[in-house]
Amino acid sequence: MLKKLKKVLSLENENRVSREEFMQLVQQKAYEIYEKRGCKPGNDLEDWLNAERLVKLGLGIK
Repeated sequence: MLKKLKKVLSLENENRVSREEFMQLVQQKAYEIYEKRGCKPGNDLEDWLNAERLVKLGLGIK
């Protein structure tokens, strides 16, 4: 996964972000998803993966 992330973040586009910024955006989005689910535990991996997908989509990253 890290190799794929490095490749994604090295692509040149107007929305380029560092790894740290990307991870922070994903963390924030995952927490938003968690809150929207009513702060119920048990779906942390699903929340994280959805957050990654949404952040990549928002940045125009495949």
